[in-house]
Amino acid sequence: MPRLAVDKLSKRFGGAVVLDQLSFEVDGGRVLGIIGPNGSGKTTLVNVLNGVYRPTRGTITLDGERIEGRSPHRLIRLGISRTFQNPRVFQSLTLLENLLMVTDGMGREARSASRARELLEFVGLADFADSVASELSGGQKKLAEFARALMTEPRLVLMDEPFAGIHPTIKDSLMSRIRETCDERGITYLVVSHEVSELVALSDQFLCIAEGKVLAAGSPRAVSEDPQVIEAYLGMPVGAA
Repeated sequence: MPRLAVDKLSKRFGGAVVLDQLSFEVDGGRVLGIIGPNGSGKTTLVNVLNGVYRPTRGTITLDGERIEGRSPHRLIRLGISRTFQNPRVFQSLTLLENLLMVTDGMGREARSASRARELLEFVGLADFADSVASELSGGQKKLAEFARALMTEPRLVLMDEPFAGIHPTIKDSLMSRIRETCDERGITYLVVSHEVSELVALSDQFLCIAEGKVLAAGSPRAVSEDPQVIEAYLGMPVGAA
């Protein structure tokens, strides 16, 4: 059984078709990389999977359970968390408080505080636990948001442009932590990114979306070298001069 299965998923806004009969699957403990031109529907897909938008039609299953149309707070409890292209941290709160926000009211405060400190150590931000989030760099905020996404012990993490605009050292650290949690904790990731070379190196599976449809799906190398993908999006094969 796949961790995430999307079948004939469509989303319309008025007369505009943004997602058109998308179907794909990804297993547990895998990274699915998603690429595509601007306006192809990638962020809309993340928002539908996250419950921000209700799909017009189609089904979404998480470990065999139908989840389409459920609210974001219910999906968090079911094991889906996410990060954003522009990190959404609470600027006036400390890093520790930012992480604790997602478990507030779940009745496990002592465990949550311990886990928050462990995760800040995991992403290399332990020394900033009591620092106000506004004092961090953009890359550090992305690491903090990633740690917060892991707070609820998710089965699936949705990441929208996690590598954009961050220092190469932080980018390498984030990629390493994603890979480690896949391999050791069985977490599945769906990662949308324009950083194609990095995404090819990180991903187990690849998907290219164009005009709301699946243009190509398969291994990262096969998709990135697909002539249709090169014509519609890349311009040249990944790694070519």
